[in-house]
Amino acid sequence: MKRTLIAAALLLAACGSDTETDEIRLLPAEAFRRTVDGKAVELYTLRAGDIALQATNYGGRVVALWTPDREGRYEDIVLGYESLDRYIDNRGERFLGAVVGPYANRIAGGRFTLDGKQYTLPTNDHGQTLHGGMTGLDRVVWDVVSADERQLVLGYLHKDGEEGFPGNLRIRMTYSVTPENEFRVDYEATTDAPTVVNLSHHSFFNLKGEGNGTVLDNELTLRASRTTPVDSLLIPTGETADVTGTPFDFREPHAIGERIGADDPQLRNARGYDHNWIADRTTDGDVEFVARLREPTTGRTLEVWSDQPAIQFYCGNFFDGSSVGKTGKPLRYRESVALETQKYPDSPNHPAFPSTTLRPGETYTHTCIYRFGAE
Repeated sequence: MKRTLIAAALLLAACGSDTETDEIRLLPAEAFRRTVDGKAVELYTLRAGDIALQATNYGGRVVALWTPDREGRYEDIVLGYESLDRYIDNRGERFLGAVVGPYANRIAGGRFTLDGKQYTLPTNDHGQTLHGGMTGLDRVVWDVVSADERQLVLGYLHKDGEEGFPGNLRIRMTYSVTPENEFRVDYEATTDAPTVVNLSHHSFFNLKGEGNGTVLDNELTLRASRTTPVDSLLIPTGETADVTGTPFDFREPHAIGERIGADDPQLRNARGYDHNWIADRTTDGDVEFVARLREPTTGRTLEVWSDQPAIQFYCGNFFDGSSVGKTGKPLRYRESVALETQKYPDSPNHPAFPSTTLRPGETYTHTCIYRFGAE
C-alpha cells in the first residue's frame, strides 16, 4: 500500500500537478526550474521501497525525503526549503541537504601545506574554512550525467585555484534509492595535481518530521570508541580521546539529551554535540555499520553505513527558529541531526591523522548509506 501511494504521487507530479495526497506531498518541479550561472537547475524525484526523495542539482541538495512511521504514516524527515530561490537567497542554515567540500568540515586558519607549498583558502567560519569556503560544492550547479526514478548521477569540475584549492578535481556523485529503503551516496574524484579531498553529505534529519519537535529524545548509537577533541573554534587539537565514562560514549544507545548538559569542556566548546567520532572499523575500506538513530514516538529509525574512518554528529545547536522550513514551520534549536561520514577535520594540518591527499593517477572514493526503517 505504501509503495502504491508513492507511485501515485509521483505519477501526478510527472503530469505537472502540485501534488498533494494524504501521505506524500511532493514539491513542484517548477519551484526549482531556472538558470543559475548559465546552467539549468531542476528538481528530481527518486523512489524505491517505501521512500520518496527529491533532490536538485543546485548544490546536490536533498530537499525532501518521505518515510513512513510504525503506523505507515509518512513525514518529510529532512530540513529544507520549498523553492530554489530560498536556497540561493538563504537567510538561515547554509548547508541544508547539500554535498559539502571539496573539504568537508574545518581547515584551521584557512591554510594548509602540501608538498612544501602553502595554500590559503577563504575563511567563512570564525577565521576557519568550513565545508569548502565561501562557495564550496553546495553553491554551484552540478552537471546532470543521468537521471531516472532510482538514481541521479551528478558531475562537477572543481577547477584549479577555485576557493584556493589546487588541482582540477573531477567529481562524480551518485544518489540512489533502493528497495531496502536506503538512500545511498557514492563519490568518485580524480585530480591532475596533488590536492586534498574530503566530501560529505549534509542532510539535517528530524525523524518526527521537519519542524515537528526536539531530537533530544532520539536514541543514538555510534560505533566509535574515540573522538578528536576540539578547541573553542572547533578545530581538532591533534589528540584522540577515549569516550569511556564521558558524555561521548554512544556505543550503547543513549538519548541525545541525556548527557548533553553535562559539565564537560568539549560540550561547552561546541554548545552541545558537534564533534568527530572515529569509527571502530573492522576492515580497511569496506562499507560498515557506523551509527543508528531511533525516534521513540514514531518508531522511525535511521542507520548509517560507510567506508570512511569517521563520522561527524551535530544536533542543531545553532538553529534558533528565525527561519522556517518548506511547510512554514520554524527550524528550531536542537530539532535536527546531521550525521556526516568523513575523514577527520583539519587532517592536512595534522600528519598523524589519516591522509586526505589525492594525487594524479589515484581515485578518491566514498560510500555513505542512510537506511530507514520503523519499529
